[in-house]
Amino acid sequence: MLSLNNLQSVISNPVIPYVGTISEQLEPGTLIVIRGHVPADSDRFQVDFQSGSSVKPRADVVFHFNPRFKRANCIVCNTLKNEKWGREEITYDMPFTKEKSFEIVIMVLKDKFQVAVNGKHTLLYAHRISPEKIDTLGIYGTVNIHSVGFSFSSDSRNSPAPTLELTEIRPENVQNAGMSQFNCFPQPSNRGDTGKIVPRTVCTKSRDSTAHLTLTCTKILPVNSLSKTLPFVARLNCSMGPGRTVVIKGEVNARAKRFSVDLLSGKSKDIALHLNPRLNIKAFVRNSFLQESWGEEERNITCFPFSTGMYFEMIIYCDVREFKVAVNGVHCLEYKHRFKDLSSIDTLEIDGDIHLLEVRSW
Repeated sequence: MLSLNNLQSVISNPVIPYVGTISEQLEPGTLIVIRGHVPADSDRFQVDFQSGSSVKPRADVVFHFNPRFKRANCIVCNTLKNEKWGREEITYDMPFTKEKSFEIVIMVLKDKFQVAVNGKHTLLYAHRISPEKIDTLGIYGTVNIHSVGFSFSSDSRNSPAPTLELTEIRPENVQNAGMSQFNCFPQPSNRGDTGKIVPRTVCTKSRDSTAHLTLTCTKILPVNSLSKTLPFVARLNCSMGPGRTVVIKGEVNARAKRFSVDLLSGKSKDIALHLNPRLNIKAFVRNSFLQESWGEEERNITCFPFSTGMYFEMIIYCDVREFKVAVNGVHCLEYKHRFKDLSSIDTLEIDGDIHLLEVRSW
């Protein structure tokens, strides 16, 4: 699970300019957390992930992260290879402010770096040189750094769990002689809002008829056996209640408009919690579908946590009075229970414009 608290190799109050060796390889899933303060007279600073520390010839810079305050406020990212800079990638949505503290979280992914500042997704930077070449961190410019910490975990997108406390509802879980083909069909619904993902039910299909099945799945699937295809439907092996947690890991598609995560009662089909990030309008919609109708939407949020192309870990925690939701280690929202029978919430459904990587529950 993504955590900003369990950091290793913490460097405290380094003198700037700072150049130091990184103790381990930056594999996918590694986190780098940099906390500091921008002085009033700062015109720029930079964080460089380098291949070596040579000055002449200058070492390759795999990832150059360079906030600039003079003239246009922006962040410039680039790569230096064989002493030649590549094409600049510029972000004008500036998260840094002079005389203010900051926290930069850089995640190493398989094909890119993902950067968040002060809990807000800031940018993605595709690898031009393999991060395996990185062995040195350089910090330069006018900036005060309080700490630099690393979390050298295994790939957080594929980290295994001892058991997965949910069972995916898919054809091979069902034993029913004479049925040769299984498909998923939309369940008839009067929910009306075509902008919301309609939950589905698993059906059997023959040439002449369609028959609904009641699925009783007891097998606990290991993480790597999940199909991860959408729509994804899974039965919680232990129903929801205070202290229960669901973790969803995925990547938002490059042209994503929206996706949904639903916790519902398999018996009544009521949706206790409907989470519906809409990237096209930057709205994080929450709602419940009870007694065949949608309730009032909740949309208020301090910061929209999703962006196209980004990796995310969404944590849903069930408290006595509400659900609490965090994205990439940052608390986002609370949603007070409208569906009171928490023990009957036993099904998870995920659909929309994402690539699903892992689902866990405990």
